[in-house]
Amino acid sequence: MKPTQQLHNIGQRLWLDNISRELLTSGTLRRYIDELSVTGLTSNPTIFDNAISKGAFYDESIRQKILAGKSGEALFLELALEDVTQAADLFRPIHDATGGIDGWVSLEVSPLLANDTAGTIEAAIQLYARANRPNLFIKIPGTRAGISAIEKVIFAGVPVNVTLLFSREHYIAAAEAYMRGIERRIASGLNPDVNSVASIFVSRWDAAVKEKIQPDLSNRLGIAIAMRTYKAYRDVLASPRWQTLANCGARPQRLLWASTGTKDPDASDILYVEAPTAPDTINTLPEKTLLAFADHGKVNGVLPVDGGPAESVLAEFTEKGINDETLAADLQREGTEAFAKSWNDLMACIKAKSDLLTKGNSSMPAHGPAR
Repeated sequence: MKPTQQLHNIGQRLWLDNISRELLTSGTLRRYIDELSVTGLTSNPTIFDNAISKGAFYDESIRQKILAGKSGEALFLELALEDVTQAADLFRPIHDATGGIDGWVSLEVSPLLANDTAGTIEAAIQLYARANRPNLFIKIPGTRAGISAIEKVIFAGVPVNVTLLFSREHYIAAAEAYMRGIERRIASGLNPDVNSVASIFVSRWDAAVKEKIQPDLSNRLGIAIAMRTYKAYRDVLASPRWQTLANCGARPQRLLWASTGTKDPDASDILYVEAPTAPDTINTLPEKTLLAFADHGKVNGVLPVDGGPAESVLAEFTEKGINDETLAADLQREGTEAFAKSWNDLMACIKAKSDLLTKGNSSMPAHGPAR
């Protein structure tokens, strides 16, 4: 049995952290679904920047949109919605077969709205309506403004993938925002069945401290944070508050491991797949990491629900001067800034492509930041 199927069998879902028109039209995504137990997909501005800037897969669609008077962000959102709705349709049989638990795709609101609650709410509701797919998550960052938006977007009935979470405290804030939205729906006589996932970024912790620690602590911080957060996740699901909502028909906001590609060339290329194995969670993988795990991954047990050695490991980092609360805030801010830069790069890419195509030149040199 393939290791990807083994993970699926213990209750962890594998989603692909990538989307491109080539991936969709070549049959590659279909193959990953059929052969590697992939049951969902996530996207972000960097992914779209890489997809659109490389090759000519989007050129004809861009030409048509230019002729229709579209440019900039409006043009990009049409391209993104074309890809995301095609992917959603591909995953729809899984979504239907699992009663809406699985088979999801994610599309992010503009990261330029990260500190704009009202703008985020409006964009999320509009994107979900335009896509018109029941298995679409709208990604909203877990910034202070984003957390305020999440409650209102959930209340509006829009499924949400809370992104850019880095710590137990970030996760708890997202979980509470989700529950407040569900509680408001119940109080208003609305259906509480609105899905959500909370995305914890893992590998960036280890990249952030690599130059500040001794080798014996390398690549241990991200997993310790994951263990601590998984305990908090289980505590939320066991709480009387959640049980009340579940009894009314609400679904758990599942924990999702993001940023699971290994950044340290000296570490295992599947470190952040094998280590955070746990039922009722999701791991969204870069394509390279997915293929590596399918080739030589192993399932060696699951995360302990009590957090295991997380606190003792984190204490070692504290002794070395690493303040995880401060670092979590820094990582979220840096992640928000990185996605904003990718968004601006994406808009520049769209403009450059549009300028070339209107001149009759369908070629364009590769562009975009490395992931």
